[in-house]
Amino acid sequence: MPSNIGRRILTEICLILPAYSPKNPPMNCFSFTPVTSRRDWLRQSAAGFGMLALAGVAQDEARAASSANDPLAPRAPHFPARAKRVLFLFMHGGPSQVDTFDYKPLLERDHGKPLPFNKPRVFSAATGNLLKSPWKFQQHGESGTWVSELFPHVAKQVDQLCMINSMWGSNSRHGGALMELHTGSDTFVRPSMGSWITYGLGTENQNLPGFITMCPTLTHGGVNAYSSAFLPAIYHGTPLGNAGIPSDQAKIPFIENADHLPRDWQAQELNFLQEMNRDHLSLSGPDPALEGRINSFELAFRLQTAAPDLQDISSETDKTQQRYGLDQPKTRNFGRQCLMARRFLERGVRFVQCTHSYKWDQHGELRNGHSSNAMEVDQPIAALLDDLRERGLLEDTLVLWGGEFGRTPVAQGGDGRDHNPQGYTMWLAGGGVKPGIRYGETDDYGYYAVKDKVHLHDLHATMLHLLGLDHLRLTYRHAGRDFRLTDVHGEVVRGLMNS
Repeated sequence: MPSNIGRRILTEICLILPAYSPKNPPMNCFSFTPVTSRRDWLRQSAAGFGMLALAGVAQDEARAASSANDPLAPRAPHFPARAKRVLFLFMHGGPSQVDTFDYKPLLERDHGKPLPFNKPRVFSAATGNLLKSPWKFQQHGESGTWVSELFPHVAKQVDQLCMINSMWGSNSRHGGALMELHTGSDTFVRPSMGSWITYGLGTENQNLPGFITMCPTLTHGGVNAYSSAFLPAIYHGTPLGNAGIPSDQAKIPFIENADHLPRDWQAQELNFLQEMNRDHLSLSGPDPALEGRINSFELAFRLQTAAPDLQDISSETDKTQQRYGLDQPKTRNFGRQCLMARRFLERGVRFVQCTHSYKWDQHGELRNGHSSNAMEVDQPIAALLDDLRERGLLEDTLVLWGGEFGRTPVAQGGDGRDHNPQGYTMWLAGGGVKPGIRYGETDDYGYYAVKDKVHLHDLHATMLHLLGLDHLRLTYRHAGRDFRLTDVHGEVVRGLMNS
């Protein structure tokens, strides 16, 4: 992660320094004492400005060396962090903001009338007139946040939530929008945000992956949503099952000791294999695929000890399992994801994603679809927030909830809504964000973000900032230029953060 600004400053200063030798050292213009090296000159001149640049370069080189020696070792952030880890609750398909967390009285009043302004391009079939929400809204908590009756359990948590009602993205199609949310790009294969974060910070448990995604989607980008792309393969997300597998069958893949060999024997076999791989690497030169395989074998060996106990939830009390809804068919699947997320987070995994896939895409049957979806996730999410707070984890865990876009306030297919990236809702909790606030607004009907707009690039920049990472400095050199999660965009949204 080279500091380009620091390098440029240092280069310019060194170019203007006069040549020197130990016999004829340059003079310090302030004290008129000899300096013996350019390093001394940088330290003593211009209030140490040059030394600051040098220190920045040295810090980045030290971080790079640490990554080379142990790519998952914990690394210091660029500045003091408010969050240590991230939990992303991904609602694949696009929940409707005007039916969940963005109350629009005029939408109810003008139900059935034409939208009084121009629509953007739509994704599929034509849309019709305004469609009011089938669900009632009510204010909750001391903050008075409006929440629909779809989320009765989450509604009790609103004083912990930072509601962003002004999200917007650049793509109206699931694939492009999903990739933009996860990687910052809707047109190219780029590293996912979980990969960027583990690349920047490492992880706090060397026996577990730094980035875990549970039941990830098989569609709309698939593996690219949690890929490390051109980052080293060790930062690739570790999937537990996929969207087609019940969460109680989604396990961490690790090397099974099928022959029941003593652990030291197995270690000798692995060491021999790794020696051959490293010999191959020394002859072939840099080989990201081989380097990733070496790291994955070592991690998989350590996982044999850590994973079985971690994935066995029998130690959780009946009360806890009921709290997450594991005793109910409707909530069991996502409830287990949420419970496992808490177990991963408290054991030091840096980035965890739970995916509710692929159910929120109601072009028709809005009432039935959203009712069923919300019932599956509402209780588990509320239980997870409570559990994190009670265990002291919410304070430094950044929780993010949302889909790849929202939905239109106008009808489609009678009882449905089309895709809408122009203005929608996501919420944050914990990790240094302001609790109990509503940030930004959409128009009177909930179509366009109109006040304090937050693009996905801004969301990524803010997330990295809360983790102590400068999104301008978290870079990786590839194909002749430096890349970052926010590409050439993104502003940190200060209004979302505690002062």
